[in-house]
Amino acid sequence: MPSAASVNGAAAHDDRYKWVALSNTTLAILLATLDASITLIAMPDIFRGIHLDPLLPSNSFYLLWMILGYLVVTSVLIVSLGRLGDMYGRVRIYNLGFVVYTVASLLLAIDWMTGASGALYLVVFRIVQGIGGACLLANTSAIITDAFPLNQRGMALGINNIVGVSGMFVGLVLGGLLAPIDWRLVFLISVPVGIFGTVWGYLKLKELSTPHPGSIDWWGNVTFALALILAMVAVTYGIRPYGDAATGWGSPRVLILLAGALASMVAFLLIERRVEEPMFRLPLFRIRAFTFGTLSTFLAALARGGLMFMLIIWLQGIWLPLHGYDYTEAPLLAGIYMLPLTVGMLIAGPISGYLSDRFGARGFATGGMVAAAASFAALTLLPVDFSYPVFAAILAFNGISMGMFASPNRAAVMNSLPARDRGAGGGMNQTFQNSAQVMSMGIFFTLLIVGLAASLPHALTSGLEAHGVGAAKAHQVGGTPPISVLFAAFLGENPIQHLLGPSALHELPQHAQAALTGHSFFPHLISESFSNGLDTAFGFAIVACLIAAAASLMRGGRYSHTEADEARAPAARPIPELEESHAS
Repeated sequence: MPSAASVNGAAAHDDRYKWVALSNTTLAILLATLDASITLIAMPDIFRGIHLDPLLPSNSFYLLWMILGYLVVTSVLIVSLGRLGDMYGRVRIYNLGFVVYTVASLLLAIDWMTGASGALYLVVFRIVQGIGGACLLANTSAIITDAFPLNQRGMALGINNIVGVSGMFVGLVLGGLLAPIDWRLVFLISVPVGIFGTVWGYLKLKELSTPHPGSIDWWGNVTFALALILAMVAVTYGIRPYGDAATGWGSPRVLILLAGALASMVAFLLIERRVEEPMFRLPLFRIRAFTFGTLSTFLAALARGGLMFMLIIWLQGIWLPLHGYDYTEAPLLAGIYMLPLTVGMLIAGPISGYLSDRFGARGFATGGMVAAAASFAALTLLPVDFSYPVFAAILAFNGISMGMFASPNRAAVMNSLPARDRGAGGGMNQTFQNSAQVMSMGIFFTLLIVGLAASLPHALTSGLEAHGVGAAKAHQVGGTPPISVLFAAFLGENPIQHLLGPSALHELPQHAQAALTGHSFFPHLISESFSNGLDTAFGFAIVACLIAAAASLMRGGRYSHTEADEARAPAARPIPELEESHAS
C-alpha cells in the first residue's frame, strides 16, 4: 500500500503543472538576473542622464551600490525568505516577490532628480527591487523541486539555472539597446513582464509543499545583514586611493569596517548555534553533497563574479575604441561581442543537467570547473588587442564550462535536501553564490587597480609629454587615481579631455589635440597596465576554479532525498542519514 508521502509526491509531479511551474519560475529568474546586468551596461547613460561625473573617485560609491546593492540585499534576505516559504507557502512568498519587484521597477523609471540625490534615489529603490528579487530567487528552486520527479530535476533545474545565469549576459545586449534611447527604459522594460508574471503566477501556481509554521531568527538576520553591509562599504572605500596608496585597504576606516564585518559574522555563527529556528540550518551541512556542492557554488561564483566587469572594461575601454568604434557605441557592441559566453551556457546547461540525472553530478560539475580554469588561462594568453574569433571561441568555451558545472551542481544540492527544508537550503546555496559575487567584485577591482598603479602614472605622464603637454600638467594628470581611469574605461568615457581641461588642450597644436582626444590614445595608454592587472585577476579565477573542482570531487557519489525519506523522518526534524549510491 503506498505511503501518504508517495501519494503526495505523485500528485506533486503532475505532468502539465510541472511545465507551468518551470516556465513561470524561469521567467522570474530571467527577470531577476537580467536586471543586474542591464543596469551594469546602462551605467554610462545613467551617469550622463543624472549628470554624475564618473571621474570623481567618490562617485564610485554610487556606481558600486547601484550594481551590488541588489546583490547584497538578496544575499541578506534570501535565506529568511526561503524559510518563510517553508513556513507559510513557497508560492505565496514567490508571488509577493513579483509584485514588489514590478512596483520597484516602475519607481526606478520615474527618478526626476540629478546628481548625488538622483543617484541615491536609484540606490534606494534598487535595494527595494532586490527585496522582490530575493523573494523570487529564494523559492524558485524549491517550487521546481516540488513539481518535478527525482529523475527530471537535473534537467528542470538546469534549464532554470542556466537561463538565470545567461540572463546576466542577455541583459548586456538589452541594456545596450535601450539605454541610448532613454536610460529609464532599462527599468521600465521589467514592468510589463513583471505584471504578466504576477498574474500568471497567482492564477496557475499551486502550493505543493506542506507549510511548517515556525519562528524567524531576527538576530541572525540582523548580524548577517550587518556583516555583509559593512563588508560592502569596506569594498567601496578599499578600491579608492588612500594617501599615497592606490587602494584604501590599509586605511583605518576600511580596517574598522572589516573588523566590524568579521565581528558581526562571528556573532551570527554563535547565534545560529543557539537559536531554536536558525536562519542558517547548520545541521544541513551534515549532508555531504549539500556541503561540498555549496562550497563549489561559492568558489565558482567567486571566479565568475568579476569576469563580466573585466570583459566590459576590456571591450568598452580598450578593444572597441582601438578598432575605431566611438565610446557612445561601445556599450551595445560590448554586450553583443560577449554573446558567445551566453550561447555556451545555454547549450551546455540543459544538456549537462539532463545527463546528470542519469549519470550523477560529480563528473560534470568537476570537469566543468577544470575546463573553466583552462578557459581563464587561455584569456591570460591573449594580447589586449586580440583577434575576435579567438576571443569568441574562448568565451564560448568558458560558457560551456560554467554550464557543465552549474546545472548538475544545483540539481545535486537541491536533491540532497529534505523536502521541508528545500526553501531554506536553496536560499542558503543562493546566499553563498550572491555573497561570492559581491566579494569577487572587490577582489577583481583591487587586483586590477594594483596592476594599473604599478605602471599607469608613468604611462600617462610620458604619453602626454610626448604629445606636447607641459611637464607640470602631465605629472598632475599622471597622478590621477587608477580607480578613476578604471571607471572611465568601464563607463565608456575618454577621460583625457576632462583631465587636461579646455585651456591645456587649446595650447596644443591641432594635430596633438586630435590625437589626445581620439579613439586610440587612451586605450593604447592603459593597455599595458591593464594587461598586468588582468593577468593577476584571471590568475585568481584559475585558482578559485581549481579549488571548486576539488570541492565538487569531494561531494561523494549520487545523493538524493526522496519522499520515502520524508515519511521515515521523525517529527523532531533531525537531518536524516542519506543513502549514497556510487553509480556516478
